[in-house]
Amino acid sequence: MLLLRCHLKHTPLSQASCGLCAIMGKLQSKLKHSSYKYSRPDGIMEERIQTKASQEYSPAHVDAVSAVAALNSDLCVSGGKDKTVVAYNWKTGNMVKRFKGHEREITKVACSPRSGQFFSASRDRRVLMWDLHEASQPRQQLPAPWVSSCFASKDASQLCTGSRDNALLLWDVGTGRCVERASVSRNLVTHLCWVPNEPYILQSSEDKTIRLWDSRGLQVAHMFPTKQHIQTYCEVSMDGHKCISCSNGFGGEGCEATLWDLRQTRNRIREYKGHFQTVASCVFLPRTLALVPAIATSSHDSKVKIWNQDTGACLFTLSLDGSGPLTSLAVGDPISLLCASFNRGIHLLRVDHSRGLELEEVAAF
Repeated sequence: MLLLRCHLKHTPLSQASCGLCAIMGKLQSKLKHSSYKYSRPDGIMEERIQTKASQEYSPAHVDAVSAVAALNSDLCVSGGKDKTVVAYNWKTGNMVKRFKGHEREITKVACSPRSGQFFSASRDRRVLMWDLHEASQPRQQLPAPWVSSCFASKDASQLCTGSRDNALLLWDVGTGRCVERASVSRNLVTHLCWVPNEPYILQSSEDKTIRLWDSRGLQVAHMFPTKQHIQTYCEVSMDGHKCISCSNGFGGEGCEATLWDLRQTRNRIREYKGHFQTVASCVFLPRTLALVPAIATSSHDSKVKIWNQDTGACLFTLSLDGSGPLTSLAVGDPISLLCASFNRGIHLLRVDHSRGLELEEVAAF
């Protein structure tokens, strides 16, 4: 393994070669050289393994990608600054369909895998509903002012949206009607997700608080202890027992993920610290992806980290050099992650168990 010092700077030549690869089209191979191992002052051991040759697929977007979500084990849905929603087969490197209808940047996408339907939220103050198997025109349009997040129920019958006007809205997707509305002062919603098999919705906020809402009447069921930094994202484990949130920050201040108990105690269980800029996304890894319970985080510092959920130890760090801020992270299939970035589209990452637990980039599009 190649070991480099952690303060190593990338030369203009390496940056130029990355840019060249990005424009050479589908299936163009490229090499990444970013390997080091060092012990931080707080005792955390970080490791980056030299990445093998990866491929450049045809790009899904022509500008920064804001969000990515898995529609099924082959397809993902993404949106960004180019105002389009794209369904992409990340296993073959082919775009399936491009959806146009928004007038401004898309900030969030949400999928309902069982139905093949998905939603996009935009700065144009609308949430649009799309169907993979129908025309490229939206099936439904929901007027959600200043919408900042959206998340669909499993059967796509309901959609919850959060807005920068502190409002949380619950929609009947079939009729396009808002059936419940709630508002909490200073509650600028950053992300929403449903608790599996429960009538509860988890929400992160710029007021540094995580809230659990009861969708039956849209009332706050629980507020977790306030953190010191803005909570940028949240996700619930598949069994509904735990959730994670992550925070903004700079220079290592903040920049952490937090594990919470969703059951009786609803206490903070553990924090995961090691990023140096805002942590934009966090996911629970399937047990098939990791031999131990693990989570993954992506950050504006261009790094993806895998953590031991139980101990808080950083198991692996992958640096996606030249990608700029990493904006969104999603589980693609039992061995793959999808990571959206500001500068280099969407990265396909694969977990390798052959030498322990390693993460490598295999393609970008």
